[in-house]
Amino acid sequence: MLTIRTCFLQLSHAFKAKTVHERVVSVCMVHRNSHKLASVHSVFKLSEKKQNSIIFPFKNLERYLVKTVNKMNFQIFAPSFEDIGNAERLFIPSHKHHIDYFTSAVRIDHAPTTVHPEVCFIGRSNVGKSSLIKALFSMVPGIEVRVSKNPGHTKKMNFFKVGKAFTVVDMPGYGYRAPSDFVDMVERYLEARQNLKRTFLLLDASIGIQEADQIAIEMCEEFGIPYVLVLTKIDRPQQGNLLKIILGVHEVIEKQTLGCFPQLFLVSSLNYSGIHLLRCFIAHVTGNLQINEHNTPSLRSGVNSATI
Repeated sequence: MLTIRTCFLQLSHAFKAKTVHERVVSVCMVHRNSHKLASVHSVFKLSEKKQNSIIFPFKNLERYLVKTVNKMNFQIFAPSFEDIGNAERLFIPSHKHHIDYFTSAVRIDHAPTTVHPEVCFIGRSNVGKSSLIKALFSMVPGIEVRVSKNPGHTKKMNFFKVGKAFTVVDMPGYGYRAPSDFVDMVERYLEARQNLKRTFLLLDASIGIQEADQIAIEMCEEFGIPYVLVLTKIDRPQQGNLLKIILGVHEVIEKQTLGCFPQLFLVSSLNYSGIHLLRCFIAHVTGNLQINEHNTPSLRSGVNSATI
């Protein structure tokens, strides 16, 4: 019988068997200048239609869905603009609120001891994890988030401290060029980290759920941890293909998961679509932001769609 561990190891070996003649170039991206839409206050200056397309990217797509599609699970987390603005403050540093890279670890016993809530990001190599974290922290001058043009750059668990509010962890990617000790590193972290409030499992919008992603979903289900699926690079596929991927992922959430938050988050690190909403969700699930619980029930409990 194949275990989650065995499946990941087999996939890792399969990816590594591919011959690649490209030279890996690591690029250290320092956020000296924020993207023009990094702040929600800049977004508020746009037209209402443009605001919605950036903050709630699904609104741009829902009119293309047939009437038989249940749209409720696409908009479960529906904070107000005021909530989103309040959440943004957590991602802006001040002399009393320091945001910075903290440390790295290759094993769970090397990870920093902290009582603050924690969220982690995992996904296939080259899915855009580091780029997404870079976008989340784009209003933090001088913070360093390493982004590579080639897959498999992140080899350690990288910890970013957001004041005393929470910690963000950038995990190594699985699949091609994954570190040899990936399974031991990630599995032990997910199983043992007591202050882990939510795991964000990233999927590429151009290709949807792949075999390695399915194994990662099964791993989260096996461990019984609350997690969320995030579709990255939504600016790349054509609209029809993107809708097809979104519906396919939602079918997996509805039929194959219990611990997954029923709403799929859509993001683009390039044009900042969905970034402000994701910041707000992180602030809420880490206990740093209270929003209208009538619209968004049981978010921090990690319960499945059947009990929401």
